[in-house]
Amino acid sequence: MNTLLSIETRNNVLLTMAELLDQEREAIISINKKDLEAYKGEDISMFDRLKVNDFKVNEMIAAAKHLASQEDPVGVERFAFKHDNGMQVYNKTASFGTILIIYESRPDVTVEAAGIAFKSGNKILLKGGKESLKSNLKIVELWHQALEKHGAVSEWVTYLEFDRTETQTFLEKPTQKVDLIVPRGGERLITFVKKHATCPVIISGRGNNFVYVHKEANIDIAVDIILNGKSKISACNAIDKVLIDTNLPNKTAFTNQLLSKLKELQIEVLGDPFFSKFDQVSEISSNDIWYEEFLDYKIVIGEINSTKNAIEMINKYSGGHSSAIITDNQAEAILFMENVDTAAVYHNASTRFTDGGQLGLGGELAISTDKLHQRGPIGLKHLVTNKWYVHGNGQIR
Repeated sequence: MNTLLSIETRNNVLLTMAELLDQEREAIISINKKDLEAYKGEDISMFDRLKVNDFKVNEMIAAAKHLASQEDPVGVERFAFKHDNGMQVYNKTASFGTILIIYESRPDVTVEAAGIAFKSGNKILLKGGKESLKSNLKIVELWHQALEKHGAVSEWVTYLEFDRTETQTFLEKPTQKVDLIVPRGGERLITFVKKHATCPVIISGRGNNFVYVHKEANIDIAVDIILNGKSKISACNAIDKVLIDTNLPNKTAFTNQLLSKLKELQIEVLGDPFFSKFDQVSEISSNDIWYEEFLDYKIVIGEINSTKNAIEMINKYSGGHSSAIITDNQAEAILFMENVDTAAVYHNASTRFTDGGQLGLGGELAISTDKLHQRGPIGLKHLVTNKWYVHGNGQIR
């Protein structure tokens, strides 16, 4: 059994981790190059997520330092009650115990997600993809150095070198206690984990995010937000669908302006029958495309004639992640935000802000499209369960 580490030890491990990441920066980037060279897949978004450069290392260091500076999420009192018989009753946050993180291609998860789970008092099991194995093993080696420096056993962070069959076997019949599983990756990975897991799973589902340009939209804001939504195609908070109000003034001029900018970014544009009349727009072959998350240089534009219909369309097709309305009409914005069934809703702002760091959580383990136990970015304060503490002096019922 691993006894809960003191908050001082957890913080010191994280600060040492930040130092080691900086010291070993060149080695990490060099080892990551071998993973990049070995990657033979066609998935450009996976390749993008796999790459570690100076900027990515800086982000890992910042995440570790920030986590060390945050309040302990464990042992926070949520409720207190004094029973008639004199018992003192408290409900406090508690660590889950052991968290298994299964992820694809992103070595930064080995620092950021593991760091959040570790700070929350949990033992971490990491199962990364084969494409990032060398990078992940190097970073786990640094975790073990940091743990050992502060008198903690290396088992607090364990890397599982399993293939797909071994992973399935472990999910179905774990060889050690696992309290929570967090899959970080595409729909195939999430479906695989849900199918075989025997303990709770936090679903970090698909994006397929929508922007609705209402008839009272500020055109410049709309263009900026749509372009920003395609600024990182590998992100789950990227924009894939744009709905434009039929009654938008200067709709043709707006569309041409938008198409011109998208062309500069070499983004393929598909459209419904109205928008496919424009140059460089291909007509969609099936409505099923509205369900797709692209993770690619691709976007779909369609016409819609009311906020009510935009809400219905988003609720039907989106992944339940993020959606935005662009409008100067506050009442329409509220109608949209209250009725669209996504984890994050935006008014005149980019969906790219659906991120734990950007929304004030300091970092995130995942972005949940489930509604239990936490929706949207899962940060430090959400990666805990709770426990009842009852103090008495002989009370019986």
